[in-house]
Amino acid sequence: MYAIVEIAGQQFKVEKGRTLYTHRLEGDVNAALVFDKVLLVDNSGAVSVGTPTVSGASVKATILEHLKGEKVIVFKKKRRKGYVKKNGHRQYLTKIQIDEIVG
Repeated sequence: MYAIVEIAGQQFKVEKGRTLYTHRLEGDVNAALVFDKVLLVDNSGAVSVGTPTVSGASVKATILEHLKGEKVIVFKKKRRKGYVKKNGHRQYLTKIQIDEIVG
């Protein structure tokens, strides 16, 4: 059984027991989350497609940890002008584990 769910503006394919990284979510470590924006549910071949969401379907998850992603270097240069800019960025992420798919 799997589902397509919208979490923090992104769509993820989730299965029970799977861990995934999303943009930073509100909540403490070991807090339970419920996602109601379920777009599709596949239960052993019986596919339910929402318009736009599947009614009565939800995904329950647990926050495992809050962390930062890998550093991304942003480098800009214009030749022969002496213009050089170097900047780094690390995205704030949340690691969650899918506990149950209801629907």
